[in-house]
Amino acid sequence: MGHSRGGLTTKLHLAVDGKGRPLAVTLTGGQRHESTQLESLLDGIRVARLGGPGRPRKRPDRLLADRGYSYTTCRRLLRRRGIAHTIPTRVDQRGRPGRQPGFDPIRYRQRNVVERCVNRLKQWRGIATRFDKRAANYRAAVIIVSLILWLP
Repeated sequence: MGHSRGGLTTKLHLAVDGKGRPLAVTLTGGQRHESTQLESLLDGIRVARLGGPGRPRKRPDRLLADRGYSYTTCRRLLRRRGIAHTIPTRVDQRGRPGRQPGFDPIRYRQRNVVERCVNRLKQWRGIATRFDKRAANYRAAVIIVSLILWLP
């Protein structure tokens, strides 16, 4: 658990597929910033190949993220891994010298899939209110609910 003005809090970082199903879950204290968890979140993605054996797929086709990931370190990490991304620039980054990153507002509209996934996860009372004292128990509950969301 982390600290904030309101007390002890937890932040849930999710990687979600295009249908709103969780692919990777990272749990941090509430004071941690999103951009510091991007690498661990991308490392958690493992999608099995259809049609038999083979290495699981770890690299998404495209990453849609909010302004919390609009840092040069995040963009550099995505570029190094060959992941196309759509991230809006923060207000304090506009007007800087150099090439501005491209932004597709039509593609960015699809980011609401992540918000809908969070809302579906929080339909479970234990996840919405975080009764668990231990982070491992809370993360296990999130993973169990994520598995339920994957069921047809």
